[in-house]
Amino acid sequence: MDILQILKARRVIAILRGVPEERIEDTARALYDGGVTCIEVTFDQSSADGETTAARSIERLSRGGLILPGAGTVMTARQVETAYRAGARYIISPNVDAEVIARTRELGLVSIPGAFTPTEAAYAYQCGAQIVKLFPASVLGTAYIKALRGPYPHIPLAAVGGISSANARAFLDAGCVCVGAGGALADMRVIRAGEWAALTDAARTLVESINA
Repeated sequence: MDILQILKARRVIAILRGVPEERIEDTARALYDGGVTCIEVTFDQSSADGETTAARSIERLSRGGLILPGAGTVMTARQVETAYRAGARYIISPNVDAEVIARTRELGLVSIPGAFTPTEAAYAYQCGAQIVKLFPASVLGTAYIKALRGPYPHIPLAAVGGISSANARAFLDAGCVCVGAGGALADMRVIRAGEWAALTDAARTLVESINA
């Protein structure tokens, strides 16, 4: 099964933003134990060393073969290359950038840029996106997803932003192929406290809500 099919089959991507490098592996293990195996490490665009730090975390996750790592908040072709060298298998962005999408595809990675409007979604797909991330999904709502599926039944969509166990299944039922969950799944307070069982429970609850 290729990476695109794995993402569609597993249906949940955990978004790790600001997780310290020394806690990334414990966090990933806790999520894995709860049934979440696709994990995105975001690039911190406000930090001078954010790219390097994210790359090191992705490299840690790529070892062992249990986790399918990706890079998030990727906004330049250089960052795509950094993520690729670290072992990322998919590239997620908050925006649509033709150069980022092209470089992602050239390197054999799955391209998941972010869009908000129908025009952005269509343009992202035209540029080579394999999944279009609708962000922020909680603002758009499931009715928007259903409406967008009318003219765009051929464009795979992902819902990201405000996703939790309370609404993830609704977004999938509305027509998304997968969802991305951040704070509701990987709460930084829980991670800082090292409450790994609580993190596993959150992952399990989300996965069960989707499979119910």
